[in-house]
Amino acid sequence: MDVEEFVRRGLRAGEDRVGIEASLATHVQMIKDVDEGYAADFARAAVDEALLTHNLPGDFFETAASGVGMGEFGVGSRGTGDFFAHRQIARIIGKTSADVGVDQMDDAGVVRVGDQYVCCTVDGMHSRLSDFPFLAGFHVTRATLRDVYVMGARPILLFSDVHVADDGDVAKIFEYTAGITAVGDSVGVPLVSGSTLRIGGDMVLGSRMTGCVGTVGVARHLTARRGLAPGDVLLMTEGAGGGTIATAALYSGHADVVDRTINLQFLYACQALIESPVLDSVHAMTDVTNGGLRGDAHEMAATAGCRIVVEEEAVRPLIDDVVGAMLDDLGIDPLGVSLDSLLIGAPPDAIPAIAEVIRGAGVRCAEVGRVEAGEPSAVLVTNGRETDFTPRFREAAYTPLKKVVDRRTGDVAAMQAKVEAAALAAIAKKERVKARLAARRG
Repeated sequence: MDVEEFVRRGLRAGEDRVGIEASLATHVQMIKDVDEGYAADFARAAVDEALLTHNLPGDFFETAASGVGMGEFGVGSRGTGDFFAHRQIARIIGKTSADVGVDQMDDAGVVRVGDQYVCCTVDGMHSRLSDFPFLAGFHVTRATLRDVYVMGARPILLFSDVHVADDGDVAKIFEYTAGITAVGDSVGVPLVSGSTLRIGGDMVLGSRMTGCVGTVGVARHLTARRGLAPGDVLLMTEGAGGGTIATAALYSGHADVVDRTINLQFLYACQALIESPVLDSVHAMTDVTNGGLRGDAHEMAATAGCRIVVEEEAVRPLIDDVVGAMLDDLGIDPLGVSLDSLLIGAPPDAIPAIAEVIRGAGVRCAEVGRVEAGEPSAVLVTNGRETDFTPRFREAAYTPLKKVVDRRTGDVAAMQAKVEAAALAAIAKKERVKARLAARRG
């Protein structure tokens, strides 16, 4: 429970202070094991703080709100709404000196330092794994390592961040760290630093946990999405999913399927490629995560400026049998959900050697499509016929709650306009503050 939001909602609705305090005190006692006196004092102090900061004027205190909620717009749900929001973030950051910047929509950024590339990325843990901190740490670590590997980089370190709400058990941060290091130790990448805090300090009650893990890597040959070229063949590895599939399994009564996600096949395949001369023949790599193959193929095509064709019959056998059976049983589109497979684009004559290296690491792979010249797009071939492969507004709904939320989609064009306006307002504020800083420097 967000105490501060609770109070501010009451203030915005014009409720009187006495009523807000009484209601808040009741909620505090529902969540925390405290007496009436403590709850009343807590509520009074929370209202005091909210009143002192309510409607403060000025650039540092006001937000040009879009009027569109994160969930309403699908932010974090790996669909077209999420992609649109991320493009606005890239717009706010602007053009930088990075060799691979956020404008290219890769999951990692790259700068050149001397004669090598330094790659950095960070991934947030799956929000629904808060009650399963070891799984949260394990899967987010795999995710961040994947994002560096697909740039052709060798990870050299990990860093982490974990936030647990006020009533969460301290053991959560230990379990989370154990999950991180279970992966890091297994592939020889050390966890070297991090941060541990409470979510919202005293202002968030409950035991919710959130956090992230990042990694830094070095590379000699980049395999960013922009390197994909017409004529390339698409090679894909096997996938059993990660945090998303584990979440789908847990919240649909298939907890036994979670064990299928506890593997390092993706990382082993990438390690083998990076240690082999065949890496130089790879044009581009990505992980099949953001909205599944639907989302990644679409984003990859847009970044590289080409047409991607995917053969559905070639993809299906690469999905773990147990995971695939669960997805079919639950009516979840396997092409619209994160499979945690590696997708490689390379010239046809290089594919056999690349496949040999991957299989030599004990990982299955197969050709699943091709890259053509033409208007940037992604198409799916099913039973010999090309069909639309456009990503959805949100990734495939993979829990019962997500199936409910998925029915709630408003006027997308209207929401996009509001979100874009908010991004432009943020850019304007950034420029005002930069001008102020420059003036103060003299």
